[in-house]
Amino acid sequence: MSNLTKLPVTVITGFLGSGKTTLISHLMKNPGGKRLAVVVNEFGDVGVDGDILKSCAIPDCPAENILELANGCICCTVADDFIPTIEALIALDPQPEHILIETSGLALPKPLLKAFDWPDIRSKITVDGVIALADAEAVAAGRFAPNVAAVDAQRLADESIDHETPLSEVFEDQISCADLVLLTKPDLAGPEGVAKAREIIAAEAPRPLPVIEVAEGVVDPRVLLGLEAAAEDDLDARPSHHDTPHDHDHDDFESVVIDLPELDSPEALTARIEDLARSQNILRVKGYAAVKGKPMRLLVQAVGARVRHQYDRMWEAGEARQGRLVVIAEHDDINSAAIRAVLIPETAAAD
Repeated sequence: MSNLTKLPVTVITGFLGSGKTTLISHLMKNPGGKRLAVVVNEFGDVGVDGDILKSCAIPDCPAENILELANGCICCTVADDFIPTIEALIALDPQPEHILIETSGLALPKPLLKAFDWPDIRSKITVDGVIALADAEAVAAGRFAPNVAAVDAQRLADESIDHETPLSEVFEDQISCADLVLLTKPDLAGPEGVAKAREIIAAEAPRPLPVIEVAEGVVDPRVLLGLEAAAEDDLDARPSHHDTPHDHDHDDFESVVIDLPELDSPEALTARIEDLARSQNILRVKGYAAVKGKPMRLLVQAVGARVRHQYDRMWEAGEARQGRLVVIAEHDDINSAAIRAVLIPETAAAD
């Protein structure tokens, strides 16, 4: 079967908070005439992104075309999760014309590409392209090592020693696997930051890659869909830090789920998340909250100490007005009790 007769799949990868869900929401609303389906793979026990996307469902991408795989890397659970999910989408009537896969922010894309070679699906689907999102401000700031200056100095002193952190490896693997890089939040980085981010991406990429600046996920679907890269047949051109067998390990990261009582104000939660990022080296916070006196749910997204929030939908009749946040950090930085004490100080006081 030729690639032109296979169902195309676009893998959308990128570091934590780079804007993947925002991009997919835009594509769902602007599908370029294609009937879309979406697979969301979350890191953590709460499927926040899937819930957000289902609230954006439209006739060209109805809610039943949006499937979620929470708390498990799909490239590590191919037989149990990934294959059945793809087969379920293929079996839909009408069948989708294009599938989008949003990986978790901690996912390594190459093992996922290898999964497309499984006999059950390799004759039915093809990887149209891998789109990597990179937060321009974060990349320019070099946040992929605890102390970039010290790492650079050590590398100069002894090039044979590997001083990379798990975060840098995730970023480099995502760039190495990409067919196209979207540089997000360029307004926050400014012209100098964007230029620096472009230099870093060019240095990490194993081959010349197109880099496009994108704000708020707004990009013409014709730029992203229809690349016909057949990435599953091009794995050797996509080097990875984790090409050796049994070297794909998510134990470097951990998540904790915090249930929140109603808040007095969004600003109070923002201040607590900022405090959490500073005091405990938290990478990512995402979820939702209930604010006293407000009929709408508050959606919360944070990368480090940078917090964004907006009211996304009305609370449904009979729905508990309780917030829930997923907090992600490197394994050694997760302390559930300490995180809970910062986000819910009343609990700490009671203890």
